[in-house]
Amino acid sequence: MSTTSAGRMPLLEHLREFRKRVVRSALAILLFAGVGWYFYTDIITNLASPVCDLALARETGSDNCGALTISGVLGPLNLQIKIAILTGILLAAPIWLYQMWAFIAPALHRKEKRNSILFIIAATPFFSFGAYFGYTILPMAIKVLFGFTPDALNNLVIFDDYLDFVTKVMFFFGLGFELPVFLLALNFGGALSGRGILRPWRFWIFGITLFVAGFSPSPDPLSMIALALPLIGLYFLAGLIALANDRRRAKKANRAALL
Repeated sequence: MSTTSAGRMPLLEHLREFRKRVVRSALAILLFAGVGWYFYTDIITNLASPVCDLALARETGSDNCGALTISGVLGPLNLQIKIAILTGILLAAPIWLYQMWAFIAPALHRKEKRNSILFIIAATPFFSFGAYFGYTILPMAIKVLFGFTPDALNNLVIFDDYLDFVTKVMFFFGLGFELPVFLLALNFGGALSGRGILRPWRFWIFGITLFVAGFSPSPDPLSMIALALPLIGLYFLAGLIALANDRRRAKKANRAALL
């Protein structure tokens, strides 16, 4: 990679580097999308389980699955493509996260590069765990939301809309579980102390509750509580780890001063 005499890449090289990272990320997503396409039936069966048991419907020879429907001639194909792409984005997350880091890494100092690698390593499993946690509470959220349907009416759910709902739940839970990673990245980077994290704990609890209430795709209180409580717990855990890191950093600085 060519650079100028000042050690900076020219604009054209930045664009080429950006294009290379985007192409590699897109190829990784397409590759893993093939996995989603191949296992489409298994994925769709698991996603639909909070509403209807598709596996049981196939075993009994049933022509439908309760309230779930697909509309339009291209509906089944569009649904399979969407499932494949979403699977590709999720499974390829470590690759495209690394490509994002590799694009900005040349502008970072050595310590910043090390911290950014640790951030990416931690961000992927935390996001995946949050998304999985969101999936596990789906049956509870679906049951509560379906409980508002009047007895005289049938609730016909278009699977495309249902998939959007499931995706939003998993995405916001995954995003919420990035909170401790973000706080610890600021702490290890020296931008935020452990005391600075924990001192305004009342405001953090209020902010987390407000975030969950404002951006949660499910309006039922049970799913909101299910998201808010783990986030509050992760916030305090991040603060305690940051305090331990501050003490370690202070001891290291004291030893260096005595030498």
